[in-house]
Amino acid sequence: MLVVDDHRKIRDPLAAYLRREGVDVRTAGDAAAMQLLLQHERFDALVLDVMLPDGDGSLLCSGVQQRYGLPVILLTARGEIDDRVQGLERGADDYLVKPFDPRELLARIRSVIRRRGRSLPPAGGRAEPADSSPTPPGLAWPLQPAADRRPVYRFDNWHLDAALCRLERDDGLRFVLSDTECRLLEVFLNHANTVLSRDDLLSLTQTAGRHAEQAFDRTMDRQVSRLRRKLQDPAREAETIRTVRGGGYVLVSRVTPHNA
Repeated sequence: MLVVDDHRKIRDPLAAYLRREGVDVRTAGDAAAMQLLLQHERFDALVLDVMLPDGDGSLLCSGVQQRYGLPVILLTARGEIDDRVQGLERGADDYLVKPFDPRELLARIRSVIRRRGRSLPPAGGRAEPADSSPTPPGLAWPLQPAADRRPVYRFDNWHLDAALCRLERDDGLRFVLSDTECRLLEVFLNHANTVLSRDDLLSLTQTAGRHAEQAFDRTMDRQVSRLRRKLQDPAREAETIRTVRGGGYVLVSRVTPHNA
């Protein structure tokens, strides 16, 4: 089983849970690492996040299906019907919206593998006694240890729970950001109303107190563009993150951080 998600707080606890259930799991944080693993190892199924820093999971899905014949379950923070239909039309075997219960994901994994005439170890099989703490019923992802709580930022009609990478608007619209997006937005919020060059953003994201797994220099514009789309607000005419010609980017907002 291969799990691909750039959000560590989803990827690592999910892998630990699946291993406790007897599933042999490898993980990757981006599309490049996924491709390398697929080239050198064989897997029964792929759990693939739609929004990766170096690729669109729904677009990658069809290529993986054609080349490796793997059943694919897409994970996404977007629950709109058009997104689900698009993923399924591009070859995904199933689709799950974050946050989700890991037991449901495991059931879906077993189902798609069973349809291919294969099987995983029976439910409840414990392959790894280490890290055997029980998973509470109804557990939702992403997980976050209490000791690692980070600030909640309030800005415009939004608030960001940086520990959970959860971005929510006052009207209830919610996104679970990737680790990459969350790290970048937190940098903007900590330097609100200040013009940041691409070099500034690269340096600050790599020292923001989180694991800098990806090099942002080649994807910075795309990451900023993704954040800008998520922050679109019909109640606000001007964009929250603005481009400064020859200078970089600036987040224009009054930001109020407080402890979660």
